[in-house]
Amino acid sequence: MKIDVIGDIHGCLEELHELFYKLGYQKEKNSFIHPDGRLPVFLGDITDRGPQSVGVIKLVSEMVLEQGKARYVPGNHCNKLYRYFLGNKVQHKHGLETTVAEYKALGASEQELIRHQFMKLYEAAPLYLEIPEVNAIVAHAGIKESLIGRLDKKVKSFVLYGDVSGKFDKDGRPIRGDWAKHYHGSRWIVYGHTPVLEPRIVNKTVNIDTGCVFGKALTAFRLPEEQTVSVPSKLPFIREKFTHFA
Repeated sequence: MKIDVIGDIHGCLEELHELFYKLGYQKEKNSFIHPDGRLPVFLGDITDRGPQSVGVIKLVSEMVLEQGKARYVPGNHCNKLYRYFLGNKVQHKHGLETTVAEYKALGASEQELIRHQFMKLYEAAPLYLEIPEVNAIVAHAGIKESLIGRLDKKVKSFVLYGDVSGKFDKDGRPIRGDWAKHYHGSRWIVYGHTPVLEPRIVNKTVNIDTGCVFGKALTAFRLPEEQTVSVPSKLPFIREKFTHFA
């Protein structure tokens, strides 16, 4: 098995198409297929902030649900959109407002289709993926070694939101622990969630959220090659959105 884990898309559909082409995929009807049978794995946060969240939902749903040619794990933005579609009261900010605006601009029948597609995609998704064929685990915000194999509330919180302390910095962003520094497992942990200027490899972990929606790049991590592949973003660069690590 060979896989391509794709970082946080956030509605950047054009860059996703470009990344697929750069990775050697071919467009077939409403999907992308690799001639060597490589498996794309979407790392969560496929919607919000970017310009084409609805288009990304359609593509990911087609590839994961209809064709079974890709896999998907949810991110925190996916969780929030799911709760919105359930009818829960969620705040329309931090990017959800862009997806809701796109959604509400659709006709009633297409709204129902998108809502159904996304809810089915989310409900069918595992919290994180263990892929023994390439000695890897894919989790949106990462996962501590001690949590692997568990599916309780603590694990759900960690894989969606990361190693949060409940405290915030002066700009209002959550302060997160650098769990990757303390990971000593033999399996790759492929994750995103926290935007970094370049793919960040620490021990056997790799953060591939290179902030496409904030103007940097959309990145994939290929296994077993252990190779990153990126395409540049088409959006304006916002430097302050990227996290610094000591």
